Amino acid sequence: MNSYKSSLRAFADLIAALEKLPTIGKKSAQKMAYSLCVENKFLGLNIAHAIENAALVVKKCNKCLGLSESEICEICLDDTRQNGELCIVANSRDIFTIEEMGEFQGRYFVLDSQQDLEQIDFSLLNHRIQAESIHEIIFALTPSLANEAIMLYIEDKIKPPLDTPLQFSKIAQGVPTGIGLDSIDQLSLLAALNSRVKL
Repeated sequence: MNSYKSSLRAFADLIAALEKLPTIGKKSAQKMAYSLCVENKFLGLNIAHAIENAALVVKKCNKCLGLSESEICEICLDDTRQNGELCIVANSRDIFTIEEMGEFQGRYFVLDSQQDLEQIDFSLLNHRIQAESIHEIIFALTPSLANEAIMLYIEDKIKPPLDTPLQFSKIAQGVPTGIGLDSIDQLSLLAALNSRVKL
């Protein structure tokens, strides 16, 4: 049996790679690998091409640090979204979640939860607040004690313009503690966003 498995090195490498994806265990990885290599080779090649293409062209927007295929993303380029509201999210996936509701018409700034707080580009953030006449910072972070501390830290680092009062708010506590935004139904997230509270 071991010699049989070792003779399928490429197949085993695919399973090992798929296992590294979030929420994918060994059995799921084996089923996916079999489907892509045996049952539907065309789909497998199509997915491989799509992954390669996306990995080459997707980058971070120079303004909001969200996902983009150009230097500046579509949201940051959209003048109709310059309404003075800037929503701070933990990662780019949260932008997708909020955008699917179709209700928020402001712009975003991504913290990237993987990085150290000291690495947050506050010069970029403060420049945007000045240049885009931001009057409200909305924290759309999952409610937790750690994120409460992050919000206080960011609020302390932000330097509002002298002529424009800056309001801080956060999404309401209708979002369960410790749950990522991408795991929350849209109605709950919309209610939390619309019922945001001042900090």
